Amino acid sequence: MTEGPALRAVGATSLLREEWFLVVSVATSFAFLAFQEQLFGQLSDPLWFTVVFGWLFAVVLGSALSVVRHADHLAERLKEPYGTLILTLAITSIEVMAISAVMLHGENNPTLARDTLFAVVMIILNGMVGLSLLLGAWRRPEQQHNLQGANAYLGVIVPLATLSLVMPTFLAGPDGQHPSAPRQLILGIISVGLYATFLSLQAGRHRDYFADDSNRQAPRSEHVVGRGPVWPHAVLLVTYMAPVVFLVEQLARPIDYIIETLHAPTAFGGVVMAILVATPEAISAVRASIANNLQRSVNIFLGSVLSTIGLTVPAMLVVSQLYGHSVTLGLEHGDLVMLLLTLAVSIITFASGRTHLMQGAVHLVLFLAYVLLIFQQ
Repeated sequence: MTEGPALRAVGATSLLREEWFLVVSVATSFAFLAFQEQLFGQLSDPLWFTVVFGWLFAVVLGSALSVVRHADHLAERLKEPYGTLILTLAITSIEVMAISAVMLHGENNPTLARDTLFAVVMIILNGMVGLSLLLGAWRRPEQQHNLQGANAYLGVIVPLATLSLVMPTFLAGPDGQHPSAPRQLILGIISVGLYATFLSLQAGRHRDYFADDSNRQAPRSEHVVGRGPVWPHAVLLVTYMAPVVFLVEQLARPIDYIIETLHAPTAFGGVVMAILVATPEAISAVRASIANNLQRSVNIFLGSVLSTIGLTVPAMLVVSQLYGHSVTLGLEHGDLVMLLLTLAVSIITFASGRTHLMQGAVHLVLFLAYVLLIFQQ
């Protein structure tokens, strides 16, 4: 009679040990809800600003890492491409919430969405790809991935990136760089339409494009469901995301303070948002590459860029129209060159279905160039 309660107690203890960060996330949310004015009232003190900013950033990042952990568990059970799809959609949702919170707080920052998108593309396609390929190839001459899947990703990423971040520079609206309402509508429809079409391909008739070539002849049942229940990880994934909705809004206040009061570069907000978005996926992608599962890495970093552009741009355009906050999307000067160079090098990198050490080094050099350009602005 006592075995049931004892087993439940052991299970509860084990769950608390594994999911302790959820307690931290919820407690932080209640702290900033109850003592908001006191916590934000002394941001002029550099030490206090560092504490508040570091606290919020760490908790949001930790929650995002927990989302990735449970998305990885779902990936083991659902197999590709569903596991990676859940991961990219969850992280993109966090990104949309974070950018919206910063956009709607404080003074209007029309370049925030553009800076965040550009930073995400640079961090993922150069930093994450370079590190994954470099570390993955450290112990083996080459790594393989499904060429058809990479081509499918890049075939959508290149036109979406060009239409979202390049074309607006040359098609300024009546108010300058802000695209007119009809152009915003067309861009939003194109982005959502292409992304929806890609999802139908990824989860439908061509899902084998996004699986390892060595597993393509395996029975269908091995591709669908792994061992263990799915629902606990799905529930915990959503539970970890819930506090992020509130905490990213609180994080917007110190970000706005450093941009508006201390006159930091406007790109600072975008870089912070990009780090929050890219870091969890970067860890997952690098681990997969080191484990010689390059296909999962490819699905993560190319899927992340695609979902970021395909979903974030329409979401930001909707926010812009609803709240009257203008949005500038077109890149300029060195940033424009870096984007086009990154897209061209990425096409070359994934053109053969095999990667090696040199390709990782090239992407990391491009990432270093991007970081240097930030400090020269």
